[in-house]
Amino acid sequence: MAMGERAPIAVVDAPASGRMAIAEALTNLTAARIDSLRDVKLSANWMAAAGVSGEDAALFDTVKTVGIDICPALEIAIPVGKDSLSMKTVWQDNGSDKTMTAPLSLVVTAFAPVIDISQTLTPQLQGGEDSALILIDLGAGKNRLGGSVLAQVYRQMGSDCPDLDDPKLMKAFFESIQILNSQGKLLAYHDRSDGGLLATVAEMMFASRLGAALNLDQLGDNALDSLFNEELGAVLQVRQSECEEVVSFLRQAGLIDCTFVIGQVIIAPYLTLSLAGKMLYSASRSALQQMWSEVSYRMQALRDNHDCAKQQFGRISDNYDPGLHAHITFDINENISAPFIALSRPKIAILREQGVNGHVEMAAAFDRAGFASVDVHMTDIIYGRVSLQDFVGLAACGGFSYGDVLGAGGGWAKSILFNPRARDEFSAFFQRTDTFALGVCNGCQMMSGLKDIIPGAEHWPRFLRNTSEQFEARVAMVEVQPSPSILLAGMEGSRIPVAIAHGEGRAEFCHDASPLIALRYVNNYGQVCTDFPANPNGSPDGITGLTNADGRFTIMMPHPERCFRTVQNSWYPKEWQEHGAWMRLFRNARVWVG
Repeated sequence: MAMGERAPIAVVDAPASGRMAIAEALTNLTAARIDSLRDVKLSANWMAAAGVSGEDAALFDTVKTVGIDICPALEIAIPVGKDSLSMKTVWQDNGSDKTMTAPLSLVVTAFAPVIDISQTLTPQLQGGEDSALILIDLGAGKNRLGGSVLAQVYRQMGSDCPDLDDPKLMKAFFESIQILNSQGKLLAYHDRSDGGLLATVAEMMFASRLGAALNLDQLGDNALDSLFNEELGAVLQVRQSECEEVVSFLRQAGLIDCTFVIGQVIIAPYLTLSLAGKMLYSASRSALQQMWSEVSYRMQALRDNHDCAKQQFGRISDNYDPGLHAHITFDINENISAPFIALSRPKIAILREQGVNGHVEMAAAFDRAGFASVDVHMTDIIYGRVSLQDFVGLAACGGFSYGDVLGAGGGWAKSILFNPRARDEFSAFFQRTDTFALGVCNGCQMMSGLKDIIPGAEHWPRFLRNTSEQFEARVAMVEVQPSPSILLAGMEGSRIPVAIAHGEGRAEFCHDASPLIALRYVNNYGQVCTDFPANPNGSPDGITGLTNADGRFTIMMPHPERCFRTVQNSWYPKEWQEHGAWMRLFRNARVWVG
């Protein structure tokens, strides 16, 4: 799924903005491995100030060109959409009427089935200096600046804006990228959009911490036009040895006036721009990224915790940051639960309460490990429809039970503690010696609220609002600590990326939990940390997972169920196969049950 919008262009040419919104969604979506452009479907969100002079006509003309001209030519349909036709606000200020009218906007969402998610292209530059950068310019050298960021910086809008002039070029572009991707010819891909070529290449550098040397000779005499026009297109990274072959293929596909070799990737984290044999500009990756991020940083510093904002912004300048990595102390491709799967499938209760949303991934992970995952809602237990005595395992999933209005997980825990039947069921389950439980995120917070009825859990903390003062959803690095946890057995010392998503994850302890700490946040250097965002919630000493005294009950704020398959991870080592490192946690449970 991808989105496209070009509202600023509507000030210059409303129908062009509609055509460009569709095309931008498609150039975004092109990075995914899709069988055919015909498989793409669109959702259109129309926004206009109906009744304002000229806006009704602009809306009509844009709908007409989208519905009659562009979509039929591209052989794609818009089966769904919505409209907001009141994009004008009126108010009074010191006795005078004020009016603000938004320009016509079409926000397009494109979606299609993906053949192979592992072949999705990203802007992250790969390798070293043996690769070339190719620009596909669907504007075919027109370099129109109307509505661009550059024009707006100079308080102008211009009169000649980018457009989808030839749908055949768009189709040739989409099909060519799909073929090259299927052949493994493309190392990185980034569509050109807001900010133009300069922003496109800079963002590819940010993603990789590598540099780029660009030569603008083929793009015209005016460097500003070449760098800042926001015509449709994309930048590709290809191997130097295959560059000529790729260029020839693109030109034979009909993109002869659109394909240009513009430079190469370099190890040094610098961007250099040259034209006609002269160096026009040079800047470090860190300087560019800090400029690119500064507005967001200033807003974050005012809105959120100032120290957290400063710590995150400061990380940009570290050219030696190794980034996400995986240091694994076990064989992630070994299926240690395989001998047990053929014997039986023990039942595990995948526990839900209103607002819980992580149950499907949790059920899938335990199913893969050899369990029979059973959906159990809290009302099933409260009304006696289900008894926990029928299960060997219990997984409390993530989400927002009771809207977190009683504190994260608080309402869920109290629905157990203050209901005699539910309290007896859970107490009996925890007292048995043949049971285990996993609490993740909201389930972690809930289980910490039950520590009085969980043997050996008196050291568990309560969880408070993140230090950043915001809900944090990102990928974090954690290190598995030596502990009795049966779920993390054999994983000690491993450093693994993991998904996190919570607003109240900062642990507050009343007792020393040192012997039973199961997970800690670490930075990209592998050091236990308290700085944001490597420690996303501000927990002391990076603590984010604990177990009880005998290791049968483990709680953690991260979401291992959201990355147990390799393809669920936004980054992973190339040697990982079907399952990622976190699959071992679920397999450990199956081995323990026996």
